[in-house]
Amino acid sequence: MKRMFAGLTAAAALVGLSGAALAQTKTLDTVKGRGVLHCGVNTGLAGFAAPDDKGQWSGIDADYCRAIAAAVFKDPSKVKFTPLTAKERFTALQSGEIDILSRNTTWTMSRDTSLGLNFVGVTYYDGQGFMVKKSLGLKSAKELNGASICVQTGTTTELNLADYFRTNKMEYKPVVFEKNDEAVAAYNSGRCDGYTTDASGLYSERLKLGKADDHVILPEIISKEPLGPAVRQGDATWGNVARWVYFAMLNAEELGVTSKNVDEMLNSSNPDIKRLLGKEGEFGKGIGLDADWAYQIIKKVGNYGEVYDRTVGAGSRLNIDRGLNKLWSKGGLQYAAPIR
Repeated sequence: MKRMFAGLTAAAALVGLSGAALAQTKTLDTVKGRGVLHCGVNTGLAGFAAPDDKGQWSGIDADYCRAIAAAVFKDPSKVKFTPLTAKERFTALQSGEIDILSRNTTWTMSRDTSLGLNFVGVTYYDGQGFMVKKSLGLKSAKELNGASICVQTGTTTELNLADYFRTNKMEYKPVVFEKNDEAVAAYNSGRCDGYTTDASGLYSERLKLGKADDHVILPEIISKEPLGPAVRQGDATWGNVARWVYFAMLNAEELGVTSKNVDEMLNSSNPDIKRLLGKEGEFGKGIGLDADWAYQIIKKVGNYGEVYDRTVGAGSRLNIDRGLNKLWSKGGLQYAAPIR
């Protein structure tokens, strides 16, 4: 027995798993046994994850977790949302406090390797920008030389800000805050000349500033910010569930399957739709779920386009054009591997 235990420990060390990660290599079983998904989200970012006055969460990141719950439990309400700051988010996932991090987080090499995380896809293609008060009369970020900029610390935003000013040989004064709400409040009170975050976040935060038209989002996009959910390394089965939930939502939109017509589509003769909805093949079995896993997602949460529209797109207060987040077949970057 001691020899077997030593072998297990050595194997864990060989693949670089921490004790916490080793204990969580059966996340799907843990989630099923617990009866609820633990999802790490933003503390409050409109369009992505924000609670209303009744504590109900909405947003594209929140709905992604509901889609996982629908696939696993056939019930999108079986999610416990854990609000996390940028500083807290990775530790919460590494320690097992949450099962998945769905918190407008940028996929980078260091995060995908040395932090012990695996990103499962890009649910929102974004890029960093700047917001300033209209009264300053600025038309371009190139006019920010010498400006003070409010920024949240512990983020790629802070690093990109430094790179942008260094590259353009400009001076600036960073005014850093641990919490994003503090950075926005400081900007709004006049402590900074500008505020920087992902462009989607700028649209979201501008809605909270009283007179949104008093603030201008400058045209420059200074970085690549592929935002997506992450899971712990060392659990391929759970990573597959997380990845294929996202792919199912994209494939459904591409095939024209929506929450409104999915029951009708159960009778489709299209082989791609039959595989998606579990009428042909055993694709759910391959990820440890029932055959109707994708049907449950589409029926109870919607396809990617439906979620985008109601959370950040034309059906929302943000009204952000899909841009890069259009399907590949319509000139965007959203592209899912096929179910076959």
